[in-house]
Amino acid sequence: MRDVLSDVFETIRLRGTLYFRTDYSPPWAITVPAYEQAARFHLVIQGRCHISLASGRSINLGPGDLALIPRGQQHVLADSGGRTSASLEQVVEESGYDGKGTFVIGKGDPLATTQMVCGHLGFSQGADHPLLRALPEVIVITQADRARHALLDESLGLVARRSFADGLGAAASISRLSEVFFIEAVRVSIEHHPALAQIMKAMTDLRIGRALELVHKAPTDPWPVDRLAKAIGMSRSRFAKRFTELLGMAPMTYVSEWRLQKALLRLNTNEAGIKEIAAQAGYRSAAAFSRAFAQRFGVPPTEYRRPGLSLNLQIVPTALQTSSSLVNAPFRSPRCS
Repeated sequence: MRDVLSDVFETIRLRGTLYFRTDYSPPWAITVPAYEQAARFHLVIQGRCHISLASGRSINLGPGDLALIPRGQQHVLADSGGRTSASLEQVVEESGYDGKGTFVIGKGDPLATTQMVCGHLGFSQGADHPLLRALPEVIVITQADRARHALLDESLGLVARRSFADGLGAAASISRLSEVFFIEAVRVSIEHHPALAQIMKAMTDLRIGRALELVHKAPTDPWPVDRLAKAIGMSRSRFAKRFTELLGMAPMTYVSEWRLQKALLRLNTNEAGIKEIAAQAGYRSAAAFSRAFAQRFGVPPTEYRRPGLSLNLQIVPTALQTSSSLVNAPFRSPRCS
């Protein structure tokens, strides 16, 4: 059976959606706007990158380091702190970047430029789970972290090498690899982020983890608190208290939320009728399902499914919308991976 964490990422439809390479000559500074339902990453191949977050936190990245911004917040990228930044839209326009090849700023010393692989990973519109709510504003993976976690290191190394390699299929390869390193980066960062650690603790807890497995294995089954508590060998009151402490919501709230997330997935990925999706989500009638769906997401399922509404559209510069092909423009080989 698929484990709970895998089921969460599959259901929220974590997908790599946009990639581009950079070659920035100092001085440079770019304000990257906020994107909903998206995670952003910046993997440094050569040079340095300073990141400033809206919270006031700043990060310095060197070759091989990764910054992952799971909630898509606005941030500033620069060669060093204190620079006056321009908007991403403005920089794209002034640089003449058309979404093909490498995003170049300036023409300085080739050995002093900042070369990065940057990208977005999208989630379904409306995707939600306690895990997503617990993600920190930024996850930083250093070379030291990579040395301790072989799978994460290998996936980032493959992204670096693949983004600079000739041949077809680069975008598809990096898309899949970015999904791998996102999940691995979340796992690796648990020890540094208490809220995230608490959710992971729930998934691995002998009893609460078992309850989550039961719900995820059969989300349409009736799961009153009494039945779940009995299945894992706890009293009703102790189970409800422990579940809420770890996941931040009551067991029945979790079950209802997860059923609606499964319904979102089906609305996005198949042509089944609303009545069938309602039954698959554990509802006895399409009317009851539609009311619950509209209360949770603001629109009824029929409206959500209208062309264009359920798509996870982001406001990004037109040039970057076409950059995911990572076409094979000439580019200096990276010195690290």
